[in-house]
Amino acid sequence: MDAEASEKIQEMGILPLLPNLLAPQSSCTPKVANIIAEVAKNEFMRSPCVEAGLVPPLVQLLHSKDQEVLLQTGRALGNICYDSHEGRSAVDQAGGAQIVAGHIKSLSQNTDLDNGKLLTVFCGMLMNYSNDNDSLQAQLINMGVIPTLVKLLGFHSHNTALTEMCLIAFGNLAELESSKEQFASTNIAEELVRLFQKQTEHEKKEMIFEVLAPLAENDVIKLQLVEAGLVECLLDVVAHTVDGEREEDVAQLKTASDLMVLLLLGDESMQKLFEGGKGSVFQRVLSWVPSHNHQLQLAGALAIANFARNDGNCIHMVESGIVQKLLELLDRHVEEGNVTVQHAALSALRNLAIPVVNKAKMLSAGVSDTVLKFLPSEMPPVQFKLLGTLRMLIDTQADAADQLGTNAKLVERLVEWCEAKDHAGVMGESNRLLSALIRHSKSKDVVKTVIQGAGVKHLVTMATSEHMIMQNEALVALGLIASLDLAGGEKDFVGAGLVQVLHKLLSDERSAPEIKYNSMIIICAVLGSEPLQKEVQDLAFIDVVSKLRSHENKTVSHQASLTEQRLTAQS
Repeated sequence: MDAEASEKIQEMGILPLLPNLLAPQSSCTPKVANIIAEVAKNEFMRSPCVEAGLVPPLVQLLHSKDQEVLLQTGRALGNICYDSHEGRSAVDQAGGAQIVAGHIKSLSQNTDLDNGKLLTVFCGMLMNYSNDNDSLQAQLINMGVIPTLVKLLGFHSHNTALTEMCLIAFGNLAELESSKEQFASTNIAEELVRLFQKQTEHEKKEMIFEVLAPLAENDVIKLQLVEAGLVECLLDVVAHTVDGEREEDVAQLKTASDLMVLLLLGDESMQKLFEGGKGSVFQRVLSWVPSHNHQLQLAGALAIANFARNDGNCIHMVESGIVQKLLELLDRHVEEGNVTVQHAALSALRNLAIPVVNKAKMLSAGVSDTVLKFLPSEMPPVQFKLLGTLRMLIDTQADAADQLGTNAKLVERLVEWCEAKDHAGVMGESNRLLSALIRHSKSKDVVKTVIQGAGVKHLVTMATSEHMIMQNEALVALGLIASLDLAGGEKDFVGAGLVQVLHKLLSDERSAPEIKYNSMIIICAVLGSEPLQKEVQDLAFIDVVSKLRSHENKTVSHQASLTEQRLTAQS
């Protein structure tokens, strides 16, 4: 019914007369309901329909046994709810959703395929009722509509209209966390995969993807999807669209490869697909890395980063030569590179570098040289991963720490990033790498490079971090500077207020034992410098240290005795 006719009906005051015509027994009832359904297709008529009191009698008609009455009533209520807050509220108050959900449930027990039309109308009505409304969606979930709709999808998969209604409903409901458990207890994974395999049209595949993506955020469902064979479908989509020029090919390739990466975020689903590194899926995904397609390169690198979540997988992957592929990929993205690909490839390298046995192999494969090509990058996510990768690589590797720590360009850039106030992650990682270069090399040359690059003050600041691990890393590095090149570091120690920081750490009851221990080690080391020794005396360290002689931690109390002797001898 067009807008003009609807307006006439409203002007003539017909709407308030309709409730009396909606008598359950009357033969004209389905026609009246049909008129209301047509009128409510016009947005401006939905509130007047509610105000005319049409919703309660319509809801009463849902108890009818007459198919035509149910069909027209379902249409009328569905249209009144469409994008209308008033419509939804009225249906909610009249209890309409419960009755419709009940109908769908009993119809789903019955495999009679003639029910398709009525089911489609009822599903559509519930969809309009709950669309974009979290509390009404939660209400439907509590009524148990999810298992019922999954069942319908199984019986009526040949009914396109009903299938689409179910998919849209799933897409809406899957956004709610509370739905995931219910979905996981059904065979939704098998049904969706079966449906996906039958589709040839892009639009239909997209509809299924829109349900799969939110569902696959749940780890239980991830595994169900993998077991139902979704991965093979995704790999097929990728194979068919990778060379496609059409917009829909590009869109499908992205959706399929993103979903593949999402499935690998679950520990069980990832391990199942890894299959000890012999899995065909693992091999296919690896072949994405050298692809000419940026989206696939990205997904391939992210997939490797996800496979590299435990030592066994990492060791196997480094042995199988993945590092070379990642380095070649990074080399292709140095100039005018794609930032997301850079970030993903560096993430993969960082994860692979965690097991100790991989570090030397990766260093001799030239990982640090390739990573250093990204030092000029102005992108914080790339800077962050670059720093993390280098820090993982040099952990326990003295030669590499020495080589990188004497690289003045690198140290200069680290000092710059230590001041990146807007990017806490980059700032923290550059401080930690600066400290790691000194700690793992224990080299006088590295200490000299850091002093010349003006890095000492940042390590002093790092010693006041709220993270104990970082505080301790800073103190160990400062202790090494003091013991390896006190004369060189003296000026910066004074300028950065090192002695005052140490006094504060030792006086603070909350400082961890290792913080206290390492602070006293530095105090003993700096007594060899005249200006620093004077600062130590002025601050009456002896009082603080003598208290620590009775500390419950033996290492601390022992170090306190030694430090007290040194301080007494000096004064």
